Amino acid sequence: MEAAGPAVRRLADWSAADLADLAEEYGTPLYVTDLDRVRENAERLRAAFDVGDTEVRYAVKAHTGRAVLETVREAGLGAECASAGEVVRALDAGYDAVQYTAVNPPAEDLDIVLDRWRDGATVTVVAGAHDTVARLRERGFDGQLAIRVNPGVGAGHHEKVTTGGHAKFGVPYDRAADLVADARADFDVVGIHAHAGSGISGDDLDAHRELVSRMGELARAVGPLEFVDVGGGFGVPYHEDESPLDLAAVAEATREALGPVDATLAVEPGRYLVADAGVLLTRVNTVKAVEDADASGAVPVVAGVDAGMTTLLRPAMYDAYHAIRNLTEERPERPVTVAGPVCETADLFCEERPMPAPRRGDLLAIGNAGAYGYEMASTYNSRPRPAEVVRDGDGTRLARERETLADLTALEVER
Repeated sequence: MEAAGPAVRRLADWSAADLADLAEEYGTPLYVTDLDRVRENAERLRAAFDVGDTEVRYAVKAHTGRAVLETVREAGLGAECASAGEVVRALDAGYDAVQYTAVNPPAEDLDIVLDRWRDGATVTVVAGAHDTVARLRERGFDGQLAIRVNPGVGAGHHEKVTTGGHAKFGVPYDRAADLVADARADFDVVGIHAHAGSGISGDDLDAHRELVSRMGELARAVGPLEFVDVGGGFGVPYHEDESPLDLAAVAEATREALGPVDATLAVEPGRYLVADAGVLLTRVNTVKAVEDADASGAVPVVAGVDAGMTTLLRPAMYDAYHAIRNLTEERPERPVTVAGPVCETADLFCEERPMPAPRRGDLLAIGNAGAYGYEMASTYNSRPRPAEVVRDGDGTRLARERETLADLTALEVER
């Protein structure tokens, strides 16, 4: 199987004219998701990991839009869900089997998921605590169970998404075998699971290999399993000069580190599938000069836009870098700070980044917004969430309507 499309899609690869037409038709801020690119990324993952001996499961939390879920399902990838809401959305999108990775699950989540299981859906529950196993017993669940293990090894693009070494996630490694043995009396124990973190790059592969090696040792110690799930978190190049992850090398290193096991290897990519399939379009509404010129003599400016941290949270939360492109006109560059409308200093997409001098009305595109973009959008400051359109082949359609102020108050109860 050959991978489809280039290994990375840069912001410059999007048609400025096409994006401008979408902004004109649907308004801004606007998320644009390219389903063809999602398919290409899915095929590249399948090619690298050779689905014959590896199961690829999409980490749904990266983008739960129905159009994306249906596209990923049709591409032959499974679904890994982190909440009851994600389980329901995946099943409603046509999946008949899902994995539910329960992290300190609220009672309502467990009840919703088990109701779907009782209705006939195939649900593998991943439990990361003795308490979770006990709560499943209390609810009469005796189906497919996997144990999440804390391997003591973490990696990722930011400390807030480094999960493998944090006590919140999974059963301590040295207690996992006992829990597997105990659970086998009441459940169909089908696997073990671990996850190092999110946004893993080539620099993190040593930690990834160590995690996988420990999971291989545990699998050989506990006996027959259907799968060993080593998580996902495969990084994408957010900076324009970053090289794409060598997926074939990651796949080879993963198999080598796992060693011989009587089980299928499972991986859970999320970001890799959808990040470069999405852009965020936003319009400049305010331009003001900063008093002091920089070292080159250029006067820095602040470009206020109609998107903000409520639209795309990653820069504010993780200090994440996203490429930004002025789609309106090429002009001489100057240091530009792109700022949103939220009354928070963190509400910035970049600070004094060289780019064409902005003018009011310019259309900007923010790249690699397909993963954790719309998913982390909020209504803070009573700002409605944006619309989303999807491109599919030669067509484009509205996938999510823009929220209104009336939507924000629809659930409020009057006195």
